[in-house]
Amino acid sequence: MPHRANFSNLTLITPTAKMSADVHGGRAKCLQRLVRLDMPVPTTVSLDFKSVQSIASGTMPDMDVLIEPFGGAPLLSVRPSSEDPDWGGPGAILNIGMNNTKLVELSKEVGERAATALYLRFIQAFAVHVARLDPDEFDVPSEPTAQALEAALSAYEADAEEPFPQDPIRQLTEVLRSMARAWEGTTARLLRQAKGAPADAGLGLVVQAMALGVGASESGSGVIQYVDETTGETQIKGRYLSQSQGREALSLDAPAIYLTRDERGASLEELCPDIFAELLRFGDVSRLRLREEMQIEFTIESNSLRILDAVRLQRSSRAGVKIAVALADDGVIPREEALMRVEPVALNELLHRQVAPQAVRDVFGQGIAASPGAARGRIVFTANEAQASAARKEACILVRRETTPEDIRGMHAAQAVVTVRGGITSHAAVIGRGMGLPCVVGASDLVVDARKRQLVSPDGRVLVEGDMLTVDGTSGQLLVGEPPLREASLDGSFQTLLSWADDVRDIGVRANADTPSDAQTARNFAAQGIGLCRTEHMFFDDDRLTVMREMIFADDAEDRRTTLDRLLPMQRADFIELFEIMAGQPVCLRLFDPPLHEFLPSDRAGLRDLAEALDRPLSDVTERVGELREYNPMLGMRGVRLGVSIPEIYEMQARAIFEATVALAERGVIVRPEIMIPLVSARREVELVKTQIDALAAEVQTKSGQTFDYNLGVMVETPRAALRAGDIAEHATFLSFGTNDLTQMTYGLSRDDAGRFMSDYVRQGVYPEDPFHSFDVEGVGELVSIGANRGRSQRNDVVLSICGEHAGTTDAIAFARANRFDYVSCSPFRVPVARLSAARLVVAEKLSPRR
Repeated sequence: MPHRANFSNLTLITPTAKMSADVHGGRAKCLQRLVRLDMPVPTTVSLDFKSVQSIASGTMPDMDVLIEPFGGAPLLSVRPSSEDPDWGGPGAILNIGMNNTKLVELSKEVGERAATALYLRFIQAFAVHVARLDPDEFDVPSEPTAQALEAALSAYEADAEEPFPQDPIRQLTEVLRSMARAWEGTTARLLRQAKGAPADAGLGLVVQAMALGVGASESGSGVIQYVDETTGETQIKGRYLSQSQGREALSLDAPAIYLTRDERGASLEELCPDIFAELLRFGDVSRLRLREEMQIEFTIESNSLRILDAVRLQRSSRAGVKIAVALADDGVIPREEALMRVEPVALNELLHRQVAPQAVRDVFGQGIAASPGAARGRIVFTANEAQASAARKEACILVRRETTPEDIRGMHAAQAVVTVRGGITSHAAVIGRGMGLPCVVGASDLVVDARKRQLVSPDGRVLVEGDMLTVDGTSGQLLVGEPPLREASLDGSFQTLLSWADDVRDIGVRANADTPSDAQTARNFAAQGIGLCRTEHMFFDDDRLTVMREMIFADDAEDRRTTLDRLLPMQRADFIELFEIMAGQPVCLRLFDPPLHEFLPSDRAGLRDLAEALDRPLSDVTERVGELREYNPMLGMRGVRLGVSIPEIYEMQARAIFEATVALAERGVIVRPEIMIPLVSARREVELVKTQIDALAAEVQTKSGQTFDYNLGVMVETPRAALRAGDIAEHATFLSFGTNDLTQMTYGLSRDDAGRFMSDYVRQGVYPEDPFHSFDVEGVGELVSIGANRGRSQRNDVVLSICGEHAGTTDAIAFARANRFDYVSCSPFRVPVARLSAARLVVAEKLSPRR
């Protein structure tokens, strides 16, 4: 026999009972709120977290005290009450107290058929969920006859080796013990932790008098909600089923009726107009007083309405934004609370197409979700094939082992990109996010066979070129076929929410934009300028790539200048278009950064084509390409090192920037360009480049007769630059911390290769998170903080920013605010997310207790 204790933690739910969600659970507290709103809630007793923990360990409450509020011979239900309803819990058990005696009594009240049905349902639930017997032996029969009941009782006795318990106290005891222990089980713990619950999350239970939902007069059960869970639009939705209990009305097989008048069939509004009107009133009251859109579970018992439960309506991200804005517009909640109700990451669902929630997923492979959104198309394996597909107006998915800058044109032509190698800051990931292109990287379990033009999954399935593939960049899944997609939705509520965010946030948000298309996207998302334009991406179009290659093969500085003069008008036109799109907002142009070998082919066919284009022997071309190869190119001849060693490149770019500035000034558009030097590690590097650029500015001003201002700054992405930021700031008006390379160099990790072992490191606690995915405040952050403080100490008006891929994350924005940075700059499609994140940080500070 279990030990019994006279618990003081049993609470009859009344308007004045002392209750809280963190002690009794969210369902119990919500039921109290419904009672306070004078809704007809059946008598309910709450068992708090401590009581349920004691039950799980074998100590039961005084059962006589527990059932006393319900009167004699009650029928009861037990439901879970976790702190957060999203954490779940064991399923509800109804009709506790049904036994042979109660069957006779109820048969006189509601009829033998209805009473037998209640008994059969209880036997099935008790057998499967409490006694843990074989579910196949206890299917509820379609016709509740005396013979079916006798068979169910016999099956229970045979399987449990004892008769079905007839004592209501014992029934309730066993139900409470089973539900308490189920919550403590390993499976339940893992499931709730996956939903964000702490491992030691508590469970409460609510014991409630049954509203039967069966009887001679109109009786039944149903659910009602007042907005659409997908769109957030006002709409009465739900179902009602006569002679039913719980949530049976929601079963697709149930002959339920509509709630509102509907030409397709009967409705509750017509059947019980007074009850329907009361449900509408309860919806209005709960929205106003509970400050939320709710789904209400109700029962009608002999033409009387009972409210069993009300839960926060589960909703899509799109509906979540719509509901939060509507509640604020109606004065139900303040705007600041509306901002806090929408998680920034939820905006991705509105910004990009998504795989429909109800879609069947045939998962072919899994990788890292590098750029959100969903797209489908036929598989291609090269950039050229992607361009050819686009020319035929055929949607395609570009699949590569990894991408290089040469693949840019193919990425623009594709609907999505998949790579076997790479991490969250790899080339494909960074470019994909900038373009708003769904991207999955690091799908290392897949095998790409370029020769056979096929893709092999971990389970041996094969997809060949031309097969249909759907990429879910939000989850990282690759799906066979064409599951339905849900379109992006940037409606008025989205714009309204972000305008409220802009009113609150206290840090600037710019965009990383490399092309006019990127810049236009940035403008559309209200970015406050371009914080990083990687100008080298402008050189990969066919006409420019050939000129770049000629420059690389030039024999001396004069030949290089002559070749680059052909690129000058193209670059100037690029910058004019960027400046025009940004309409006077700041544009920060990073000078040429990548190693030169990225512009050269690596395969023999490409080398042969290059030899033909340059009219040089293949052997000479092969030899020159070999000379440019480096053991570790990302730490080699790139960035400012190119600017110092081959100054003609920066000279051409600076001239193009200044001539574009003059061209716009002549049209009455004033531009103050920002020029950023990449990969700096020493003050002298800045001095050399600054001297060159200042001289060019003076030359252009003299020649044009126009004066203009410009800012020259540095991208701080090496540890030494952070440590020597004071020296560097003497010659730089701004310091922009590039956390991609700074993370690589601080950790000594390749962002393209770390994905091979990073999951092991995170799982074993070496790193709390992938440092390329989540900003490392302790390590990289300390370097950034040192650099910011030293730069500011030398030049108090220096402009500080973060422009790496981390910049759009909440952690990085919080860090930037704490260190008094001026702005963050992220990919265009992350700008709305960053705007909301920045605002929520301000609101959270206001809401936190003052120290």
